[in-house]
Amino acid sequence: MSEPDTRSRSAITKERSNQLLQELHASTDETERRRLRDELVQLHLPLVEYLARRFKDRGEPLHDLVQVGTIGLIKSIDRFEPERGLEFSTYATPTILGEIKRYFRDSGWLIKVPRRAQELQTTLNSARSELSQKLGRAPTVTELAQHIEASEEEVLEALDAARAYSAAPLEVLTESGGGRSDHPLLATIDDGLDRVEQRAVLRPALDRLDPQEREVLMLRFVAGRTQTEIAALVGVSQMQVSRLVSRSLAKLRGELEVAAEEQSEGSA
Repeated sequence: MSEPDTRSRSAITKERSNQLLQELHASTDETERRRLRDELVQLHLPLVEYLARRFKDRGEPLHDLVQVGTIGLIKSIDRFEPERGLEFSTYATPTILGEIKRYFRDSGWLIKVPRRAQELQTTLNSARSELSQKLGRAPTVTELAQHIEASEEEVLEALDAARAYSAAPLEVLTESGGGRSDHPLLATIDDGLDRVEQRAVLRPALDRLDPQEREVLMLRFVAGRTQTEIAALVGVSQMQVSRLVSRSLAKLRGELEVAAEEQSEGSA
């Protein structure tokens, strides 16, 4: 299938999804709601399968992971509010991933951390402390990679491994140049961060971003899409995606700093 055909099909699917979600949100008839929900599940099942494949090396059958992920999809369908202007796929992704990760936790499975990521964790901790003192702020992924002479992907992998055991600071979740990353900007919204006070601050900050800015961040840091993929999905150039991500992160950081100051003043 040619690229234009693929995009056309994607646009049709998106249009149909939006229509169904609007109808579901407006309907009060339970039979009709079940029909709409079933069609939405079938329409977005490829997203569940795509996300479930990230965990294919964990020793669980893909079919079981898809079943678990579908629970998250259904929850997302029921909770989605069309008027908020967020793309459904970016809204549903954290919930689907959360259900799958919860399944592994409840089953007693541990996240498998690559050896290289384990080796880098101690080095990264020292580098982050050293650079924070030197720069007067938290270092970016790029700065960390240059400091320890590792690739940005290796740094991201090590940071993700650390988040499997504890919540990592938001400051290092910054654009790293277009590689794929499984760590969510909302590791924060995902199950990796359970501290309610941080989640309560982040949600309003995200809501104050423009819909396109919010969508791009969700695609980049939650869905793990590359800049090229985001450009195709959103309908802008890759350069525009890069600028959007940088601008959106800067705005989000500003919102969080304001919230932190307000919280500090309130507790004083």
